[in-house]
Amino acid sequence: MKFGVCYYPEHWPEARWAEDARLMGELGLKIIRLAEFAWAKMEPEPGVYDWEWLDRAIALFAEAGMEIILGTPTCTPPAWLTRQHPEILRVDANGRSRNHGTRRHYCPNSPTYREFSRQIVTQMAQRYGLDERIVGWQIDNEFGGGKSARCYCDHCARAFRTWLQNRYKTVDALNEAWGTIFWSQTYTAWAQINPPGDDVNYKNPSHVLDFYRFSSDSYVSYQQEQIDLLRQLAPGRFVTHNFMGLYQDLDQFDLAQSLDFITWDNYPTGNPDRWRQILYPPGSDTRQNDPVYAYDVGEPIVQSMSHALMRGLKQRPFWIMEQQCGHINWGDVNPGIRPGTPRLWVWHAVAEGADHIVYFRWRATLLAQEQYHSGLLGHDGRPDIGFGDQQRLLGELDQLSQLSAAPLDAPVAILFSFDDLWALQLQPHRHDFHYLRHLYAYYHACLRLGIGVDLVPDTADLSQYKLVIAPTAHLADEALAQRLCDYASGGGTLLLGVRAGFKTPSNRVTDQPLPGAMRELAGVTVTSWQSLPLGQAVPFRSEIAGFAGEASYWVETLGVETAVSLARYELERPDRFAANLSGLEKPTALAENKVDQGRVLTLGFYPTPAQARALLQHLASQLNIPSLPDLPAGVLAYQRGDVRLLLNFTDALQTVTVGTTSHTLPPRDLLFYR
Repeated sequence: MKFGVCYYPEHWPEARWAEDARLMGELGLKIIRLAEFAWAKMEPEPGVYDWEWLDRAIALFAEAGMEIILGTPTCTPPAWLTRQHPEILRVDANGRSRNHGTRRHYCPNSPTYREFSRQIVTQMAQRYGLDERIVGWQIDNEFGGGKSARCYCDHCARAFRTWLQNRYKTVDALNEAWGTIFWSQTYTAWAQINPPGDDVNYKNPSHVLDFYRFSSDSYVSYQQEQIDLLRQLAPGRFVTHNFMGLYQDLDQFDLAQSLDFITWDNYPTGNPDRWRQILYPPGSDTRQNDPVYAYDVGEPIVQSMSHALMRGLKQRPFWIMEQQCGHINWGDVNPGIRPGTPRLWVWHAVAEGADHIVYFRWRATLLAQEQYHSGLLGHDGRPDIGFGDQQRLLGELDQLSQLSAAPLDAPVAILFSFDDLWALQLQPHRHDFHYLRHLYAYYHACLRLGIGVDLVPDTADLSQYKLVIAPTAHLADEALAQRLCDYASGGGTLLLGVRAGFKTPSNRVTDQPLPGAMRELAGVTVTSWQSLPLGQAVPFRSEIAGFAGEASYWVETLGVETAVSLARYELERPDRFAANLSGLEKPTALAENKVDQGRVLTLGFYPTPAQARALLQHLASQLNIPSLPDLPAGVLAYQRGDVRLLLNFTDALQTVTVGTTSHTLPPRDLLFYR
């Protein structure tokens, strides 16, 4: 377990570097990230390189005992490159090019940009690749950030056609997969196909889904070029990238595959501003669901889900490459941060699987776009809030290391699919149905019960989990159904949610009775489905304790085949609802199907937080999964091996009972014990 910091020597007088290195040593910082935005200083003119400043910085910080991570600077192409070669610039869906003066303004499919990227990475790696002071490399910075994941330029149009040819082989096969007979969209040559820009008002969802896949693959390919160069020229050094939590526009599982491990950028007060609108129903936010959170801690369960996804990318621990240590500059409000909150964030990250923490940034900048973003030091170079918290954490390093070394205990997995996410973005059927919001309902319920959860792809080894939840297994085929059947047959419990099996992987509706490829596995047929307007709900009853009330928002009626009913809709006037709810007087709302040694449950409606919690508490009890049903709101609990951690994200004293023991947690504080 080590701490580090992001540092920009090019931003500060060289005479200040030594003092900064001394203060870093006082804080116990052992890792420093350099150079990821410094292309213009490294190569001020085409083919003219200036390494002396970086040589001196590396020497100084290495002498101070720091392990050095170098970032390839391809996120920020210099002005001479964008001016001489405007064809490298990203083009948006309206045909407008990005321009110089920001970052990530390049097209990953531009042959010119790829050539210049290879050149700068090669030059860096030839100079520093065998340098023992360099322990690892970060490729680029936050792929896709700033709405840059998808480019619609001519380079991308050509590359998209090639990608489609590799996927479908023939135009006829593409026409069949996309359903182009609809509205006379049929293609007779590859050259007729363009990226689905905003010059098309109603876009074919199969076309768009494949373009999203292609765009993601473009960054995977672009990253792989740098990985290959670094593997060759910097052998024995790790290669990573800094991801962005619940970022949606690229398939992060694919991006993570070739990296040694992943890192991500953890900003607890800013990220909820980005993600709140897709995690909570319209008109609702965390102040209604968890009203006791302190104002400066962010939304801890949202951050937990981000950590869980990052951990799930490679099913192993991760680093925090940018850890917020004070206020930031890009959120909606950017609240001030009080002493104790950065410490709480670090403990939380380590509990979720972070084994190294690198702060962003060392000192608040005086320059340009991030002037209001704090660091461990303030603008004047004096210690800020995060500095004091890191001093306290340094005294807790042994305990943090024990927590980091303890095995992660997650008896529950939630399946995560970027393909499903994108398909539902394209056709949500109701405007506020969001893949992540549905997933969050189950994740939030587990965390409130103190149950550890992994977010994993369906290709992961599921046998290690007692319960696997597939909230929205939307694009389904026989291969997916078989993987889930194998899990259940081996003794696992699978919970399917609404909209399962509705479409095929090419984003066409299945021609089979719903849930399509999942029908035999689930042992039910979906006899009707509907999105209910506000104020409309269907009452249901179940013998499961606390699992009752009304089904709203999205409701599916289930006709049991090999399954048995565990909950039924109760209708005094069935005619009030669309399709007469398939004409059944008391259709099934929750079903259970035995599958060899295991079982599959299908829930036919979108649960409220209370309903999700009651159902998951019931399943946890059946599966001998330890839970804490009386965990106070605003408190999170983690069990890792024989280590227990309780975190209080509120401004109130909290009492937590674990077994027969009660623990008192001060405001915005924690308890670590064995």
